[in-house]
Order: sequence, then C-alpha cells, then structure tokens
Amino acid sequence: MNQALNKKYEDILINELIIARGCTEPIALALAGAKLFETLKHIPSKIEASISGNIIKNVQGVIIPKTNKKKGAIPAILAGLLVGNSKNELDVLSEFDSSKIPLLDELIAKDIIKISLAKSCKNLYIKLDGYYQNDKASIVIEDFHNNFTLIKLNDEILYSKKDVIKRKKKEYNLLNLDDIYQFAISNDLKRIKPYLKRQLDYNYKIALEGINNSYGSEIGKIILAHSASSVKEKAKAYTAAASDARMSGSNLAVVIISGSGNQGITTSIPLIIYAKEYNLDGDTLYRGLIISDLIALEEKKDIGRLSAFCGAISAGIAASSGIAFMLEKNKEAIASTIINGLALASGIICDGAKASCAGKIALALESGILGYEMYKNNSNINPGDGIIKDNCDNTIKSVGRLAKKGMKQTDKEILSIMIDDK
Repeated sequence: MNQALNKKYEDILINELIIARGCTEPIALALAGAKLFETLKHIPSKIEASISGNIIKNVQGVIIPKTNKKKGAIPAILAGLLVGNSKNELDVLSEFDSSKIPLLDELIAKDIIKISLAKSCKNLYIKLDGYYQNDKASIVIEDFHNNFTLIKLNDEILYSKKDVIKRKKKEYNLLNLDDIYQFAISNDLKRIKPYLKRQLDYNYKIALEGINNSYGSEIGKIILAHSASSVKEKAKAYTAAASDARMSGSNLAVVIISGSGNQGITTSIPLIIYAKEYNLDGDTLYRGLIISDLIALEEKKDIGRLSAFCGAISAGIAASSGIAFMLEKNKEAIASTIINGLALASGIICDGAKASCAGKIALALESGILGYEMYKNNSNINPGDGIIKDNCDNTIKSVGRLAKKGMKQTDKEILSIMIDDK
C-alpha cells in the first residue's frame, strides 16, 4: 500500500474512534444544548428544537447517563445546557454530576422546549433556536453527531461550515477489501495503536459492567448463563452485555465507530473474546480490529450514519470478518464471511436505540460467525442468490443500496409507528 493511501486509512480510523458517553443521538442533542448555552451565556427562556426523525427515533428508549434514568430529547438538551461546555464533544456529559439533577428537574418542569420534526431531508439533523431576553442563538448539527455547521447569535454568524458529506463520502469511497486487507497486514501500528487500544480497553470495561450487573433486559447475562462453554456464545454474551449497560444508563464511556457506540463495541468485543480463547498475540488482535472497524465503515459508507437498516448488523458482520482474519490470516476467509453473513442477516430494521439492541447485536454476531463457519466448511452463498453479487465489495454496495433507497419508506413508517398510538 502506498504511503498516501496508508495515511488516509489511518486518518479515517483516528477520526472515527472517538469517545462517547451514552447513546450518541441524545448525546448529540446534549452537545447542541451545551453549545447553545456557550453562545447565549444564559439558560434560555425558550428553545425551539427542530430534529430529524432518526434522531427522534433513537432518543425515546435509552437512558441518558448521569440523569437519574431520564429518557428523551428534552432531558438530553437540558442536561447539555447545564454542562454548558462543548469541548468534550460526545463525552459532553462527563462533567454532569448529581448536584445538577435538581436543576435539570426544575428546567424540565418549566416546559421551555418545543420539539418539531425537521423538514430537512437529512437523517441526522439538529437545530436549536434559543431565546434569552432580546437575544437569539441558533445551533445546527448535521450529517455527523459532532459536526456543527452553524453557530449564530442574533444576526451574527459566529461559525459556519459548508456541507462536508460530499468530502467525507469521497474519502470513504476509498474503502475496499483489497486495500483494507493490505493496510491491516502492513501498517506499522505506531500512529493508530493508541486509538485501537483505547477502543479495546473502554469497550471491554463496559462489557464487564454489563455481565457483572443488572442492566436492561440482561440479554448478555442470559446468553452466558445458557452457553458459557462456547466461545461464539461468550462473544455474543459479552458484546450484548456491553449494549445492555450502555442502553440502560451506564456512566461508562465507550469508543464508537460510524457514530455509534453499539457498533463500536460490536466491532471490538468479539475479537477480544476470540483472542483470549485462542491465545492470540496483541499484534494479531490489533490487525483483526483494523479489519473489523474498516469493514464496518465500508458497509456504512452508502447507508449513512442513521437509517432503517440496523447498524448492529453491519458491525456484527464486520466483527466476524475480523475474527476470520485473526484465525485464518487470509483475504478469502474475510470475503466469504462478509458475503455469507450479509446474505443471512440483511434486512433487520432499526426501530430506535433501546434495550433490545443487545439482542440484535447477538443475532448479527450469530449470522456473521455462522458465515465464517460456512467458509470453513466450503459451503458459501453464491453470487446471484438474492442480493448477493460477484464479490465482497459489490455485495456491500448491494446491501447499501437496499438500506438507503429500498428502506426509505420503511424508515418513515417505523417513525410513524413509534410516535403514533393508533
């Protein structure tokens, strides 16, 4: 791999592997709230929030860390306001503590926020207009959870950024299996190892939290209780347990991928479990994690950050391809695992972030690891079977098309079902 492309791949990983505390959709709202306070210098007397459907979908069912088990867009925005400091980005609530909970309760009772569904066609869009006396501040986040595109006070534009999605899409279109494989086997790891290590450390810690304590539906603990002797089941259990904890209010931060904590833990924790089981060295684990993370990003490059397609599926298949790399050390195993896994699992919907995400993560890993086991038994899904194409990259494009275009109406219907009791 040439030096320029190697650096671009390193940059992609470094920019993706960031820390987030809590589900990233409510945390993006909290980040916008923090920036609103910084701009106005006061708690607003009124806030008008215009939010895309996929943000609304993903804030209803998850507990916001450190807020005494609160859920929803309004507590998320207000918690960010009370922090009033956006420098920590998606770890913005790291500075929120129990002393602020009474203030949060008071603000919620004042009913100062009006929420509406954004008219923007973007799946990830947040606009807050805050009012205090004669001042009005406007904050916009779009396309990426920490991507401010407008900060405005009255008539003065304090910050403006042009649409970055085209530039990002150009960068991510570089991702393909051949180059990902070459990057994984040849990179010297010096620049990216700290980010990979942080992903492993943070995400395994929350997996242990979920295994050792009671969170959500306890899907991880249930899997482990019934299938503790199987490495596959243990990988599913620990990964699901991390999601159990994260979706249900754990204060622990995680390292995300593709804007998602659930995807970040899914691409990493199964590899840790397999590396422990097979006594694999650290170098093999790091290189397997590179495969896992970058394949997950290739899968999502056409789908986008939020959609009707469950992101856990992409991450679970990617993790299984990383496991295939660690155990087989060849590109054919990776490609077959991805193709087989996508053939088995594509089409599972995202109906918001919530406790049952842990179950979907377990299903994704079941399909992905079964895809790898099919490869080992020389029993692969063939091109032309459904949406499966002639190679791994084209199959990923096929699934991306399904998710972005084919499931567009599905996404609208999911939101309609979630917010309509009829």
